[in-house]
Amino acid sequence: MAKGFFRRKVDALLGVDINDTSIRLVELERSTTGYSVQGYTNQVLPAQAVVDGTVLDVEGVGRALHTALARLQTRARGAAVAVAGPSVITRVVELEAGLSDDEMAWMIQMEAEQYIPCPLDDMAIDFQVQGRSAHDPARVEVLLAACLKEQVEAREAVLALAGLVPKVIDVEAFALARANSQDFASFTPGHRVNDAQWAVDAQGMGVACGLALRSFA
Repeated sequence: MAKGFFRRKVDALLGVDINDTSIRLVELERSTTGYSVQGYTNQVLPAQAVVDGTVLDVEGVGRALHTALARLQTRARGAAVAVAGPSVITRVVELEAGLSDDEMAWMIQMEAEQYIPCPLDDMAIDFQVQGRSAHDPARVEVLLAACLKEQVEAREAVLALAGLVPKVIDVEAFALARANSQDFASFTPGHRVNDAQWAVDAQGMGVACGLALRSFA
């Protein structure tokens, strides 16, 4: 998957958190103390537009994102977005160390058949080597992530409707963990952001911040 869960990008990215009730946007830059929040906003979604992480109303979500983007007043057009919900599957598997990328991709396909209850042709699958196995130094731990392709395609369509370009497709839990791994005090408000309001809103922007952090991977 070209924009897979683990692909690293260096361009500045907007973190776009699409959840069941709203869209949250964050734009980050590096600062001397960590990261500077250049802008953020929240836009309520139409009822039932997203249910259990599944986008049911692409046009409605696209319009909401377009509204939020206009309010953010940013020139950035690259975006990182996350998939979520019951169709998202993650597993840590162990494989032989020293496999080529092609060999590992083939092995991951074999492993995926054991864990994924849907036809693999319907799934977007990606993987990342985590390091040597604690149990066997001749093997490596590999994090496998998969979700329905239609989940990815729906989010790409939403971004396109708002004039954004999907650069990274992430997993919501990974994005939140990435944000939580930072000292949250390192996300300091930039000159366009109200300090007092950011102090109120910051914790709810965790997933969006974690997505925006993909800019600096």
